Amino acid sequence: MTAASWTEDRVGALKKLWLEGQSASQIAKTLGGGVTRNAVIGKVHRLGLSGRAAPSQPARTTFPRAATRP
Repeated sequence: MTAASWTEDRVGALKKLWLEGQSASQIAKTLGGGVTRNAVIGKVHRLGLSGRAAPSQPARTTFPRAATRP
């Protein structure tokens, strides 16, 4: 099994897509050619690109507790 080669073009595309907020899975699919999600995550880590905004989380709704009967 051979690993996908990180060419300058691929690294550039990775940086662009990562900063746009795409997931590692989406980026791997876009790059193709044997690039896996884990390969994207590893390269992002080695490039020091992990400092992007976290995806928005849905608002957590809390409900009042129901009164308990004695």
